[in-house]
Amino acid sequence: MQIFGVDIGGSGIKGAPVDLDKGDLAQERHKVLTPQPATPSGVADGVRQVVEHFGWTGPVGLTFPGVVTGGSTIRTAANVDKSWIDTDARALFSERLGGLPVTVVNDADAAGVAEMSFGAGRDRSGTVILLTFGTGIGSALFADGVLVPNTELGHLELHGHDAEKRASSKAREDGELTWEHWARRVTKYLAHVEMLFSPELFIIGGGVSRKADKFLHLIEGIRAEIVPAELQNNAGIVGAAMRAAQAEQSPVAAG
Repeated sequence: MQIFGVDIGGSGIKGAPVDLDKGDLAQERHKVLTPQPATPSGVADGVRQVVEHFGWTGPVGLTFPGVVTGGSTIRTAANVDKSWIDTDARALFSERLGGLPVTVVNDADAAGVAEMSFGAGRDRSGTVILLTFGTGIGSALFADGVLVPNTELGHLELHGHDAEKRASSKAREDGELTWEHWARRVTKYLAHVEMLFSPELFIIGGGVSRKADKFLHLIEGIRAEIVPAELQNNAGIVGAAMRAAQAEQSPVAAG
């Protein structure tokens, strides 16, 4: 079974059909740059470009980099335009995609769902936290495999700042930090999250997961196991498609 997944980020919008039996992309993904400013209309146009690139005409799952309530309403917009707040995202995207059925989910939650089903969190019980390091820091918290949605742990305060302003991949690039310097910041952030939730496992996702060999060995003093995401930066696309498939099977429950 194939469903289309789109991952909306602060810098790029990427998508592809997903083979839900394998938990992997069925075709090479297509990416367009996120418009600046990342307004609802501009982002919706970017999503339409990605979907039309494949000639897709079925259900579409979309991630959003912020809190999504009721399966549609945007509540926060840290790394996109503030005009997103209170937008009915499902209605917006469906209209722009010519009426296709649309499902919208928090971006890190989507990545986490994919990793728990097909990646590094497979068959793991207890408390598992996926953290995506990109333009910001996204989080997905699982208790015995059950998602606690919209945790947004990247916005925990760390040394007087939003943690993602200090420890995201963008912060490393903007500050031209060495991997060693950035790893120290990530260590402090992980220690803070560990103090709050005592997870058995941290899964490190986002684009930086492709470079895990450059920094994971530099993180010390964390009791939890730390592993890179197996689906790497495709996890959001896969998770979005999974949620869209669930919505097709149970429209009322998907709400």
